[in-house]
Amino acid sequence: MKRIVILGASGSIGRNALAVIESLGPEFQAVGLGARGDWRCIAEQARAHRVRHVALADPAAAEALERAEPHLLVRRGPDALERLAAEVESEIVLSAVSGAAGLGPTLAAIGAGRDVALANKESLVMAGSVVTRAAREMGVRILPVDSEHSAIFQSLRAGARDEVLRIILTASGGPFRTRDRAALAAVTPDEALRHPTWRMGPKVTIDSATLMNKALEVIEARWLFDLEPDQVSVLIHPQSIVHSLVEYRDGSLIAQLGIPDMRLPIQYAFTYPERRALPDARCDLARIGRLEFFPPDDDRFPALRLARRALEMGGTGGAVLNGANEVAVETFLAGLAPFPRIWEVTARVLDAHRPVPDPTLPDILEADRWARLRAREML
Repeated sequence: MKRIVILGASGSIGRNALAVIESLGPEFQAVGLGARGDWRCIAEQARAHRVRHVALADPAAAEALERAEPHLLVRRGPDALERLAAEVESEIVLSAVSGAAGLGPTLAAIGAGRDVALANKESLVMAGSVVTRAAREMGVRILPVDSEHSAIFQSLRAGARDEVLRIILTASGGPFRTRDRAALAAVTPDEALRHPTWRMGPKVTIDSATLMNKALEVIEARWLFDLEPDQVSVLIHPQSIVHSLVEYRDGSLIAQLGIPDMRLPIQYAFTYPERRALPDARCDLARIGRLEFFPPDDDRFPALRLARRALEMGGTGGAVLNGANEVAVETFLAGLAPFPRIWEVTARVLDAHRPVPDPTLPDILEADRWARLRAREML
């Protein structure tokens, strides 16, 4: 039996992961569920999947869960997810907590010797050197769950690593792919939350609309696959069928295609290196008919340029990029800043930062704290 702890169980990745576990049958079992504060969702999931170990970062929510479900073993408080990842015996920890809050639990899982199915890209954006070094030292695997990185992971099996010329991450372009730059100032949160192909949480949906999600994925890919920054490129692909590609030195392009369904990369991470049947996941190319590709427009959507700047900066640059962006997105979603301010504020905070070249975890957390403070001041 493969035992799985799910961090971020109440979000879209967590819910899909539980559906995957259910479809895979008795060889796979959820043994721990963690979230920030949605105790009703966790209670329902724990009953449905017979899970006893749960964690909620919000102490009040944890108390409500204990009253409602007294038989559960509830961990509470800021380090609850870390303790769940480290203390509950499992073969895989799915790290799917949104944002910087996922870094601590990811490191806790690695420190406990668990393989990590990584859906929290911020762990590598903020602390790529720290996380990958810890994984090497503990001898654990980081299995990508982002659809693009899973596609690269799968496509890399076609050749030797020294034969790779570059990887190409695809992006849908979001809901404003063809909108004029001037018109972006009028974008509302409701509009930005209507993604054309994927159904995701609010933070990652806004990041997809600004292309910041792809910017963060560029940094994630650099660490996940041990590549030079100039070996990671991006193409706009509105249909979201080609999830990413690897270009080999002989000119071959190896890609992974599939319908936009997060169950596929989640299941592949759980069953790797095997492939299992996945109901209702067939990709009918004849019906789709057309696959289009365009270069990204860095003038209208400058997020990718900011990612390159953070990579050139090195050290704590990724943590600052991510922290400033998270604050800017929260402010936009609250209706307190226009859409383009997300890029503007993130760029200004990044410009003001003096990076620590070879950061420790405390350096990274301090850079994240500083970036959030500066972004709030600017906003």
